[in-house]
Parts: sequence; C-alpha cells; structure tokens
Amino acid sequence: MTTLVACIDRAGDLVGGADPPVVGRAAVESLVVDVGVTDPEDSQVNCLLEGLRVAEDLEDGGEEAVVAVLSGADDTVGADRAIARQVETLIADHAPDSAVVVVDSADDERLVPIIESRLAVDAVDRVVVRQARDIESTYYLLKQFLADEELRKTVLVPTGLALIAYPVLWMVTSPGVATGAIIAVVGLFLLYKGLGVDVYLAALPGQVREALYSGQVALVTYVVAAGLALVGVFAGALGVSSMTADSPLVLGLRFAFDSIPWLTGAALAASTGRLLDELIHHEGVRSAYLNLPFGAVAVGLVVRGFSAFLLELVDVFPPFRLGAMEVGPVRFEGATLAPGTRLTAFVFAGIVVSLAGVRFATYLSGKEIEEELVPDRDSQ
Repeated sequence: MTTLVACIDRAGDLVGGADPPVVGRAAVESLVVDVGVTDPEDSQVNCLLEGLRVAEDLEDGGEEAVVAVLSGADDTVGADRAIARQVETLIADHAPDSAVVVVDSADDERLVPIIESRLAVDAVDRVVVRQARDIESTYYLLKQFLADEELRKTVLVPTGLALIAYPVLWMVTSPGVATGAIIAVVGLFLLYKGLGVDVYLAALPGQVREALYSGQVALVTYVVAAGLALVGVFAGALGVSSMTADSPLVLGLRFAFDSIPWLTGAALAASTGRLLDELIHHEGVRSAYLNLPFGAVAVGLVVRGFSAFLLELVDVFPPFRLGAMEVGPVRFEGATLAPGTRLTAFVFAGIVVSLAGVRFATYLSGKEIEEELVPDRDSQ
C-alpha cells in the first residue's frame, strides 16, 4: 500500500526555481535546509518537517510512503489548477492508494478538496507552531465564524448596533442610563434568541393562515385568551398600584391574587378551543386535551387560594366572612373563616375539579379510571 504525503504550498514560496512537485525524501530534506537558511521564521519549514515525520511513521508501520511538495505559482485560480496537475502527475508516476495532506494555514487547507477529488485523503495534518498555537487557533475560529452568514447576522449586527447606540445615548442622557439601556436591550435579545421566540414568530404567520383556511375554532379562542390575559395583567397592576407595601413578595402575591381569575379564564378559553378542534378534526381525542380545561381551572383555584392565604397572614386582607343565609326553616347566622380553612377549601376544590377532569376524560376515551391514573407499563 502506497501513501502520498503531500505538503501544500499554494503561494509558491518554497520551491523557488525548482520545477514542482518536489518528490522524494532527499529532495524534500534539501528543500528544508534551503528554506530554513533563507527564512528560519517561516512556518512552512515546520510543514515540510512534519511531512517528513509522517512519511517516516508510515514507513515504520510497514507502508510505502512518497513525500512530495505541491506548489503553485501565486494565490490565484492558476495556482489551484497547477497543484491539481501535479497531483495527477504523482498519481500517474507512483500510483498511490491514498494521501495524507500536510498544511500550515487555512489558505493551503482550501486545496484539500482538489486532492480529494482525485485521490482518497485519509487525513489532513494541520501544522501549528507551538509558540503561536492560540493565535493560529483563534484565527481559524474567526475565519469559520465570519464565513457563517447566520452567525454574522446574529452576533455582529446586534453588537454593531449597540456600539453605535451607546455613544448616542451617552450624549443625549447620562452614562448610567446609556449603559443600563444597552445592557437591557442585549439581555432582551439574548432571551429572544435563547427561548426561540424568533423561530416561533417566523412560523406564526403560516400557522395563522392555515388556521384561517381550515376553520379552526382555536384561532378565535386564542384571541379571546390573549384578551383575557391582558385584562388579567391590567387587573393585577391596578391591585398592586393601590397598595402601600414595599415588599416585592407581597406585591407579587397581590398581583397573582387579582390577575389569576382572568389568567385562568384565558387558559380555559385556549384549552377549550384546542379541545373543540380535536373533536372536530379527529375521530379520537387524547385524554391530555380532555384534561386541559379542568387542569387550568384546578391550578387557578389552588394559586388563588395560596395567594389569599398568604395575603391574609400579612394583614393585607381581612379574614373571609360568610354572610347570613336563610333557606326555609334553616337559618345560617354567618361565620368567619380562618385563613387555613379558606386555603383548605380552595385546595379541595382544585382537587375535585382535577378528578372531575380525569373522570370526564375516561368517560369519553372509554378507559377505566385506573388506566387513566396509572400509566400503562407496556407503553413505558
């Protein structure tokens, strides 16, 4: 088995007046001495020495190795075609079975496909001078980064806009405001990309168009859910604005208490629309869709109960009192519920609604309730 060890010199600086390719161990060793004496700092000297080392290792392993230096005349297309002709000459003269390509720069590595189109390439040996390894590796990474159009748009464009906006905001406002605004915008952009919002927004027009053409009920219920969610956020903000407490935890609990009924309604509307679409367009409905409306209500009840319980503990709300009622001969004088009792009632109501959803799902899907509550072992 014969292996061609090819050292690439695209710029044509190595061979000088010699006629490329330079073939054979003795010829390459002589070339190394000439190039090293002329310019000891040239990294291509290391490339030639690496080619000799690879050929020696192959011969020690029992293979026949032919070391050669392929050289172009300049950095143009003519140099690439010249190296292609040299590869064809080596194949005709030595009939190698495969090749190992030795390069010392990204520019020379671009010629690997030319060799690979004519001869099987087993390996590409990139020589990096040890003292400049970090610089060379950084260069390769930057070159690869700049070649990727998507990465350029994602990183370079936002960075450039931030660098332009920063001095403008500095002059208009103050350094603190400029720094805070730039950091906030960068943070929002990272969340925008990290959470995949851009992918979702790109697919949203097609989904809306498909929903309109197919007559999906969920499109209407999603709009209703968005409106209810907006009202819920507004109601929570109004509740927080009327408070005098300074604790962020208390303000967050009040926001949750006031907004959760509307947010629960939004979740109920969206899940109901999804369920109706499944019922209309499919013969069978998965139990997960059947449980969605009940799950939304159950979660809303539990969150409402816990937020009210904690707000009562910090004296934001007075204890809940049941009014007096009279039904026929039965008269109820009213009672004041302790915070724990009210919380228990909400949690119990949430559990009841959740179990009702399971029962409803089992009724429509034809399963036993034990099959719905306990996962099927065969499907795991």
